[in-house]
Amino acid sequence: MCFHPTDRPPIPPMAGGAHDHRTFELASTDGTPVRAFEAHAAPEPSRAAVLILPDARGLHAYYEELALRFAESGIDALAIDYFARTAGTGERPDEFPYREHLEQTRWQHLSADISAGAAALDRSAPGRSLFAIGFCYGGRLAFLTATWREPSFAGSIGFYGVPVGAHRFGDSPAPVDVVSDMSGAILGLFGGADQSIPESSVEQFDRALADGGVPHELHTYPGAPHSFFDRKAAEFEQESADAWRRVQAFIRRRTEMGVS
Repeated sequence: MCFHPTDRPPIPPMAGGAHDHRTFELASTDGTPVRAFEAHAAPEPSRAAVLILPDARGLHAYYEELALRFAESGIDALAIDYFARTAGTGERPDEFPYREHLEQTRWQHLSADISAGAAALDRSAPGRSLFAIGFCYGGRLAFLTATWREPSFAGSIGFYGVPVGAHRFGDSPAPVDVVSDMSGAILGLFGGADQSIPESSVEQFDRALADGGVPHELHTYPGAPHSFFDRKAAEFEQESADAWRRVQAFIRRRTEMGVS
């Protein structure tokens, strides 16, 4: 499990910042209804919107809260689930056996759901710069969104997403293997004590992005574990705060560049 069921994003709520929010069924590009959560900024949203790709547990309350934090900072956000085809779209208990559903996910379906989420954000306010942000399992998927064309992403943000090698769940391609298809910028945030992503993997990804001419920033926090941003432990408070600042700066910079 990437985080405890009661954990919430390490971002202080901003009173009055979110205009509205809802849980709804998003129609995937293959017609499958997918559970989703969206939060709208108010009163004047920025020219950016973000698609949230959760960790292995799918659309957990943690990511609904994260969508609200984005909306409170002026950025519309939409978070999607992964398990519509095997678990439906209803709410799930904390003991939901996500692993058995995770093993049944396929890249064909995940990419259809991601495309539907991006298109929904794009339709709500055409011309905005779209971003994807993902965590763990979703971090790898977020890196892959840099290959999207319709709609395209201005930037793809991955927290501790495995960039190299086959994934133990599902059949998504390795981000390092599709760098030649990437057109959006990459922000990668990693933990130096993350045993699932060795330093050599981050370095290999960095070299491939540089060789491919992909704008990118990869940052590793020494001593931080996998899922440091998802944990409640006070010892990772500074790392989490810095990561959130980097996310906001990345989105602001790419939006000001007029990338859409």
